[in-house]
Amino acid sequence: MSSPGGPRARYQPGVAEGRDVVITLDEKGSPRTEVAGDKSTAAQCYRFTKTDPDSVHVQVEPTAPAQETPPPAYNDTIDTEDAPSRRTKCCGGPSMSTRVLQVFKEHKKPILISFGVLLLIGFIVFLGFAIDYYLKYGLVPDGCKNLIGLVSITGALLFLLAYYCISRFCGDDIYEHCLKHCFTVMGNIWVKRVFYILCLIGLILWIALDTARNTQNLISGAGLIVMVIFLYIFSKHPDHVKWRPVLWGLALQFIFGLLILRTQVGFDIFRFMGEKFQSFIEYADVGSKFVFGEKYTDHFFAFKVLPIIVFFSSVMSVLYYIGVMQVVIVKMAWLLQRTMETSSPESINAAGNIFVGQTDAPLLIRPLIKNMTKSELHAVMTGGFATIAGSVLGAYIAFGVPPTHLLTASVMSAPAALAVSKLFYPETEETMRLDDNVELGKGDERNVIEAVAQGSQIAISLVANIAVNLISFLALLAFFNGILSWVGCMVGYEILSFEIICSYVFMPLAFMMGVEWKDCRLVAELIGIKTFLNEFVAYEALAKIINNRVTGADGVTMTVRSEVIATYALCGFSNLGSMGIMLGGLGAMAPNRVGDLAEMVVRALIGGSIACFMTASLAGMLYQEPAAMIMAATNATLNATLNATANPNATVLPTVLTFLTSPNP
Repeated sequence: MSSPGGPRARYQPGVAEGRDVVITLDEKGSPRTEVAGDKSTAAQCYRFTKTDPDSVHVQVEPTAPAQETPPPAYNDTIDTEDAPSRRTKCCGGPSMSTRVLQVFKEHKKPILISFGVLLLIGFIVFLGFAIDYYLKYGLVPDGCKNLIGLVSITGALLFLLAYYCISRFCGDDIYEHCLKHCFTVMGNIWVKRVFYILCLIGLILWIALDTARNTQNLISGAGLIVMVIFLYIFSKHPDHVKWRPVLWGLALQFIFGLLILRTQVGFDIFRFMGEKFQSFIEYADVGSKFVFGEKYTDHFFAFKVLPIIVFFSSVMSVLYYIGVMQVVIVKMAWLLQRTMETSSPESINAAGNIFVGQTDAPLLIRPLIKNMTKSELHAVMTGGFATIAGSVLGAYIAFGVPPTHLLTASVMSAPAALAVSKLFYPETEETMRLDDNVELGKGDERNVIEAVAQGSQIAISLVANIAVNLISFLALLAFFNGILSWVGCMVGYEILSFEIICSYVFMPLAFMMGVEWKDCRLVAELIGIKTFLNEFVAYEALAKIINNRVTGADGVTMTVRSEVIATYALCGFSNLGSMGIMLGGLGAMAPNRVGDLAEMVVRALIGGSIACFMTASLAGMLYQEPAAMIMAATNATLNATLNATANPNATVLPTVLTFLTSPNP
């Protein structure tokens, strides 16, 4: 119902049939309604929020009596529809902001492209000035490093841009004319068998030649095989084990480790990333200093370590808001899915565990959890136990743990977790097909500022959870050690403690991973602390051991090789306390699967722990002494040789052995 001379009047219940309503303005400019014969009824039943200078005469449709229906809620749909006409009539047209928004919506794509082109031109100009500055002042080391980093980032971005353009505009043609025939040939069963046999022969030859120089690496390889046999023997359904995901998971883990630990380029890339990541998390110190004062480092853990989690959580929230993390996770999931033939949900969850925590990664597949198979749920939980969150990664680096090995462990553990899960709890049900794509949506934040605030708020519960758990676990550990010491003193063994018990229980495991025998008790103690308490306490203890070696301080030390293996073995949330966190998080997402989750959580915890130990074994198999240590050993040998030549009574062997066995080379 409307009047020709004015805006539409929306239907308002509560006025009797056939009465006319007149809308006018009073002396103060407020709208006033009148109904012939019953003004009070109109006042109760009409709510007009927009002012019109003209009176509008409308006919009211049949309704119920006014006293039977409450006043209606404000409906902004009609007001929004009437707004342009009212603004045109009252103000002479839409406002400037409305016009700008309308133009932007109509020409959004060309505007964004133009803006991107301007940014690209500005970046090219800046890069030219940077290169010119370096050529003029090339002796400045920091300038050199900054330029190399800028060029590396530029090259990576150009590669990604070229890949995107080729795959979007020429991908179908390239697949039809080049790749389709290759994939058809590679899909032949005999070609696959020959390929696998050649890879196996090459791997055996490589291991034989490599371990001939260092037999300690051979122990790590043997330990890896023992763990695989253990998983198969205690598998839930040994007859249903599909070996492709298992072998491909180990192969991807081996390839990642080989590229990072054995190639100079891969090691330099991850070392560069580790250094930049360490520099990045140090910006959290600015906020800590402002809030807690100049002496915030006096309370190192509370005011130095925990604020890093808040800072990194905000950054991750922003990356999710702009869509960067979704792209990275989808590409990683695609690699796992195509090589291991795992389903889309478990592949996405495994890829997400590289960057986020055990209860955050399942949020990526939250709508699918209620319908997942038991094997897929087991894979989700195993992946959560076998990895750590990116937010706490910064805290471990702040302790003093090497960032390069922490980043490497995070990447290597994703395929290892899937391989272990598919061996320990094989699939016996129908899963989601490989071509079923799962879309990863963005968050509900409306802008970047809200994304930062949301990330900070999420970190509050995480920080509080870490703090209270550490207080309770450390207090309980001290109490338990007090009881053990009281019991031990009765038989003349006052030093009996939880750490000593763990050091003996896990010693064979530490030795299988390739730890030198003299360090096995220390590493076994760290594994026990990590399993029965949490990895925070274990990494703090490991950081003290590393600091003792580096600074030469009094205290226990271990070799660099043992430190590296321990770093990989501890890199996971596989501890008893995490079972409650896992059940609480997944149970809230899928209440109908709580029973299945509770049934499998202990098995998943064991699988996640073994995945960490397998990653440590592989790292031990691929580990080599740093080039600086090898050079130092060579120089020591050369100097000893020269001294022996000058002094015939001197010998070379004691000098070399002294260097090699020294805890502080």
